[in-house]
This record gives sequence, structure tokens and C-alpha cells, in this order.
Amino acid sequence: MSFEHFIFANEPILRLGVFFGIFAVIGLWEVAAPRRALTVSKGLRWAANLGIVALDTVLLRLLFPLAAAGVAAFCTANGWGLLNHFHVPFMIAVPLAVIALDFVIWLQHVMVHAVPALWRVHRVHHADPDYDVTTGVRFHPIEIILSILIKFATIVVLGPPVLAVVIFEMLLNATSMFNHGNIRLPVELDRVLRWFVVTPDMHRVHHSVEDDEANSNFGFNLPWWDRLFGTYRDQPRAGHTGMTIGIHGHADPREVARLPGMLLLPFRGEVTDYAINRRDFPDDRKRP
Repeated sequence: MSFEHFIFANEPILRLGVFFGIFAVIGLWEVAAPRRALTVSKGLRWAANLGIVALDTVLLRLLFPLAAAGVAAFCTANGWGLLNHFHVPFMIAVPLAVIALDFVIWLQHVMVHAVPALWRVHRVHHADPDYDVTTGVRFHPIEIILSILIKFATIVVLGPPVLAVVIFEMLLNATSMFNHGNIRLPVELDRVLRWFVVTPDMHRVHHSVEDDEANSNFGFNLPWWDRLFGTYRDQPRAGHTGMTIGIHGHADPREVARLPGMLLLPFRGEVTDYAINRRDFPDDRKRP
């Protein structure tokens, strides 16, 4: 059995191992050195956030039993995708594919903020009244299904090695829990790390209740795209301990910190100033 076949055969176990390992590390770190005081019962939020993770996992396994690694294996076997068509060497194809997949996820993240119908679904992630490791895995099932379909389409076009897809999936999962962690990093270390990976202080800005801050720092893993495309914001105006997390008008724990309310949130109310193309810019920034 080749190394890549071994990775493919054991992909579910590897991903579960990374998930529980990183979750445990960040969870303990949050207890030892929290960045902010929580405002809602941790037990209440964790039950809802981990409940939606369990629901998402079951749905994905039922709807897409092959998962992203299976699509990559199929494309490799049939020579589909750019990397297979041009016979890109394996050692180049793996890092290139990981970077390309990360860029697509960044674009997807911008898209769910730009399209009001998609923002309705994505705001389940942003409506979490606190910010900790479980926020990083809190996504509505509709968004999870959309995300996997975008990944499938990207894999078919790109034709990445199976190893690249497994590495990317594990990295995305691990860094999402890391940069949503309610953890404290030394300022000097954070300043260096955010050139290579999205840090908690960098991504926390994106969860601000202020819409212009929420529409910045879209990266989950690699921090370069926000810097390249002008969506990078260094710090929140109110500071990390003074800023408010969540969405204006959605602070009722029954809606944002319980599973039934989270599942119904996309179908409630109007989408106003948070979607990028619905923002109410100050007068001095309006276009004539």
C-alpha cells in the first residue's frame, strides 16, 4: 500500500484525531489563559455549538460518503484537473493545491458576506455571543453543504493529490479552532505569527458586532489574502477586551445559544447592514 493510499484509507481517523487533539489543547488553553470573559453559560453554548457539529457531520456522511478525499482520488485515477493534465510533480502539486484550496475558501467566505441570501445562513456562525474554540466549528448545515460542493468543484477543476486534500482539510479544521480560541498570545508573538497563519486576535476582529469590522479579516488559515486584497484590519476599534462579539439585534440566548434557534436563524428577520453590499456607509464614504 502506497503512502497516499494509506492516507486515503485512514482519512476519517486522521481527521478525528486532529479534531479532538486540537480541541483539547485549545480548550485547556482557554481555561489557563483566557483572552476575554464569557458572557453566556459555557455549558449552554457548547451544547448547542457541538450539537450543530454532530448534525453537520452526520448529514455530510449521509449525503457525501466519499468526502473531498474521495473526489480527489477519483480525479487522480481518471486524470481530471489541471494538476493531473499538466503532470505537475507531486512535491510541487501538494503545496500548490493546499494554497489554492485555501484561496478558494477565502473567496467563499467573502461570498457568504457579499450575497444577502448566503449571509442569512452564515450569520449563524457570527451570532455566537461569545468567541471560543467551539465558534470555529459552528456552521449551519446549509453552509456546510454549500462549502463541500464548492470544494468538490474546486477539486475537479484543480485535480489535487489526495494527500493535499487531506492536509488541507486537517489544517482548515485545526486553524479554525485555533484562531477562534479564547486564548491569549504575547503581542510580539502574535505580530510575527499573523504573517504566516491567522491568529485569534486577527480573526476575532471579524466577529465584531460592528459591520465594517465583521467585513474584514476573512482568512481562516493563511493570512495573505486579506493583506493582498485590502480586507485586512489590524485591531478592533474598542480593543479585544472591549469589543462586542455577535450581531446587532440577535442577542437572545434562545435564538443564538440553543440549537433550535440556531437552525431557524437563517429564516428570521431581514438582512440589513452586515452583508457587504447592504452596508450603510457613513456620508463621507458614500459614492456620488
